[in-house]
Amino acid sequence: MSRRIIIVTAVHAPSAHFLPDAYKSLCEQEIPEGWEWHWLIQEDGMGDEVAPHVPNDERVSFQQGRRGGPGVARTIALARADGEYVKVLDADDQLPPGALARDLAALESDPSLGWATSRVLDLLPDGSTAGFPGDPDHGPIERKAVLDYWAAHDYRAPVHPATLFMRRDLLVALGGWMALPASEDTGLLLALNSVARGWFSSEVGLLYRKWEGQATGQAAHTDAGERDARMAIVEARARALDCFQWRYPISEN
Repeated sequence: MSRRIIIVTAVHAPSAHFLPDAYKSLCEQEIPEGWEWHWLIQEDGMGDEVAPHVPNDERVSFQQGRRGGPGVARTIALARADGEYVKVLDADDQLPPGALARDLAALESDPSLGWATSRVLDLLPDGSTAGFPGDPDHGPIERKAVLDYWAAHDYRAPVHPATLFMRRDLLVALGGWMALPASEDTGLLLALNSVARGWFSSEVGLLYRKWEGQATGQAAHTDAGERDARMAIVEARARALDCFQWRYPISEN
């Protein structure tokens, strides 16, 4: 029986037309023999505009639900996640060739690793890409390294949460994505880093689309009051997990 990597994508109407590009990038992934991917697309809402863009493929599952934001949509989708690993892929982003295989190889080769991330390139409206400096070294990321960096650099993480590849049992134990209007993926990243070592690949693992409709480009995303509240609860959760000394793997002291 094949082992599965579950791809989880939250989508709403404005980003639905990007789904075919995301699907194409998934189809171009080469993963080891004995593995397969299944793509769980969860609409944040119950309209009629998303379904026409969902690929007709038995490896793709589409469901709708009441609106709650991307974190809620992804977490609801976990009920259908029947694989050992979960990879997040936003509806407007794309995976470069080899991304899944590299993530899988890292975690399969070291059972002490709970999650993996990778280098990101911005995908600009004209089709060009742009990188940025400051990536960590290729290799393992020790527990609390991301959390401490984030706290010391104005809430900027050294790795991108949109690239996360995680062990499903660890993701479920942490409750999935945080119930926040934004930064829900950063909250998950810091929680993962509080309890488990991770991995960073210096090879590009995500093309992060920049476009006028993306949530991080809206004025509400930078509202100072909301941002302070989001950052406060994100950090409090991560610090509490560290304080309680819950660790992955469980046998680790």
